[in-house]
Amino acid sequence: MNGAGTLRGVARLVTLLACLAQATSCKRPPSGDELAESVEPAKGSLPELKLTEDTPDLLLTWVDPKGDAHAVSKPSDVPAEGRDHVRVVVTTKEEGTRDLFYVTNLTAKGGDGTYPVSTMTRREWDNLITGRRAALTAPADSAGTPNGPENPPAGGAPDPAGKVHPAGFTVIVYGASWCGACHQAVAYLKRRKVPVVEKDIEQDPAAENEMRSKLARAGVHGGSIPVIDVKGKILVGFEPHALEAAVVGASAVTL
Repeated sequence: MNGAGTLRGVARLVTLLACLAQATSCKRPPSGDELAESVEPAKGSLPELKLTEDTPDLLLTWVDPKGDAHAVSKPSDVPAEGRDHVRVVVTTKEEGTRDLFYVTNLTAKGGDGTYPVSTMTRREWDNLITGRRAALTAPADSAGTPNGPENPPAGGAPDPAGKVHPAGFTVIVYGASWCGACHQAVAYLKRRKVPVVEKDIEQDPAAENEMRSKLARAGVHGGSIPVIDVKGKILVGFEPHALEAAVVGASAVTL
């Protein structure tokens, strides 16, 4: 690896490990324009990856039955519920960080101690998450319970503090599929029955431009995700108390 490649690898390692250590926000990795060129093969394949329990510099993303993503650094840290489909990133390499991912099944350890590694497109990974979320909500939708979609509770759902969040506005969360803090922010809002829209700034250039425009108008410095738009109030990073205060404030204005 040349000097520039080494610096990119070190920068990416620091970025991803920082995201693991502090879930409030995630630093974005270098964009395609910031890198000289992508090292992923053009034919839609990735170099072979040997994955064992001791493989260094790992960032493993597993999806729970609710469709929420979680990041850990070792195969042994992935619980049984999420071991069948695990995204694998080697933080010192660029391979597998763009539109084609490494994916492993940690339930199928080989006799030589290695785990099978295949590839999955970004769209397929996102569909996996969407499918699990849909499967979770489908029984409630079909049951026709009094507080289901056809009969929502008046004025929205109460949060743990006893406040009520009306459904008169939608929160927008700008993030990326690899960002644990982004998923936590979305899960937090959903638990409080606050309507939320997720926008992946890596997949959708228009979403990134929209996010940057909002940051500039608000005079807020970016650089980390998620960026959260609560009825015009812009937050950078996920901090539960700050997000709750913004939602309560927006609810009061709506009322």
